Amino acid sequence: MFSLAASAPYPLRMSFEAWASDDDDDAALARRIVASAPDRDAAAEAELCRRLAPRIRLYGLKHLRSEAAAADLMQDVLIMLLAKLREGAVREPQQVVSFALGAARQTVVDMRRSGARRGRILEAFPVDLAPAEPDEPTEPIDAERLRRCLGALPERERAVLVMTFYDDRPADAVAEELGLSAGNVRVIRHRGLERLRGCMTAARGDA
Repeated sequence: MFSLAASAPYPLRMSFEAWASDDDDDAALARRIVASAPDRDAAAEAELCRRLAPRIRLYGLKHLRSEAAAADLMQDVLIMLLAKLREGAVREPQQVVSFALGAARQTVVDMRRSGARRGRILEAFPVDLAPAEPDEPTEPIDAERLRRCLGALPERERAVLVMTFYDDRPADAVAEELGLSAGNVRVIRHRGLERLRGCMTAARGDA
């Protein structure tokens, strides 16, 4: 397995343009990986990751403003890239840098959507987000409990909540999908959230 620590020698502020002259070398490594499938050219994989990791990390720092998120982005993109190269899914290995940066862009979009969705879900359950006392651990949302409570809701309320908070769809889109008005969707959403909070609170008391 490649080591991300190998990217350390490269400065964090290195621009993508500064790597342009190395694209031929990146492409050669990508072709070696493709040609070695289904076996692995571990040396080529490690070298390609060493070369691409700083660029992906820099992109993550610029767009995500977080060391941890940039590290996650770098890991996810490199793993995905190697998998695609091994499968022969990268049709033009000479475009491996463009492929990696395109994957980084899409992953950033997905991470932002996931963050927004998680924020909206947590916002719907303020009872679980009350500030804890210094010595009192904060209780996370119980996913299994939430699944059971959602399953106990009337079908329409469950559909509205799932489409709103999991699919991240606005009231107008949910209304169109279910043949309702946006106003009705908001009423159903409010009623469903009240039932869900009650179920989650009761389940906690029974635990």
